[in-house]
Amino acid sequence: MRQIFAALLCACAGLLAPAASAADAAAGSAVVTGGGAHFAWVVFEQLKPDLERVAGRHIELHGRNSTLGMGCNAGIKTALRNAPGHETFGFVCCPLSEEEVAEKHLRVYPLALEPVLIVVHKNNPVSNLSSEQVRAIMRGDIVNWREVGGLDEPIVLVARLHCKKRPGHWKTILPDAEAFRQQRLNVSSAADMEQRVGDFKGAIGHIGSTWDFAPDNKLKVVTVDGYQPTPENLRDKHYPFYRSLSAVTDQHPSKDVLTIIKEVQTGPAFDAVARRYGLLKIDSYDPGTEP
Repeated sequence: MRQIFAALLCACAGLLAPAASAADAAAGSAVVTGGGAHFAWVVFEQLKPDLERVAGRHIELHGRNSTLGMGCNAGIKTALRNAPGHETFGFVCCPLSEEEVAEKHLRVYPLALEPVLIVVHKNNPVSNLSSEQVRAIMRGDIVNWREVGGLDEPIVLVARLHCKKRPGHWKTILPDAEAFRQQRLNVSSAADMEQRVGDFKGAIGHIGSTWDFAPDNKLKVVTVDGYQPTPENLRDKHYPFYRSLSAVTDQHPSKDVLTIIKEVQTGPAFDAVARRYGLLKIDSYDPGTEP
């Protein structure tokens, strides 16, 4: 009888072991979800194959179209949905204040500085503006292109003043929305910015360098103070307009989520993306290795 009972125990253990392994495998293969601002989404999307390889997980990313509600706020909300079996992280294109980070119990992982491009219609003869001229145009102190060496034509200001309560981003041009010219076209997305600046020969606007312009776009990027929006000019503080791209998590990110973020911060694959979009990589920040 004892031998029969022992045999039954062994048989039951053999049946249970594969079931437990299957459950573990299912948990390990669950999708990791990231979401947030388009300009930071671009970085993760470009690196997705590499990130999935190092983490051994499938990654689902949301943020292609900012007009569909995927912005910095969505990135924070995505990060805070993190839970066992439902691992998430977010990404933002604006710096977060210490107060917001503390209030929402976030962890922030800086990735790169992104140049904010100053764009005009491609037929505009002006190819360079001083930083003060850009600010004067944005304020409304300069309202005709002839004042900066261009044609006798009114300046049409196109602005996208998102995340008004957060520091950085377009605030490197002017410190708050009230400082911008009241007679302006406000747009809600980068796609609208490209469209509107292309609609008016006298238009000027601003857009992040990770935006992929349409092949038939009608825009050109002007230099500022004679400097191109390059990583080197950001590092040397020659190019003045930029914003910070970061990943965000809740206070308890999983090891795999941290692996994904660390690969963006320090992995070699990001170098090609940084070169393509003119990003200044931030690789001295250590978010820690323990979830």
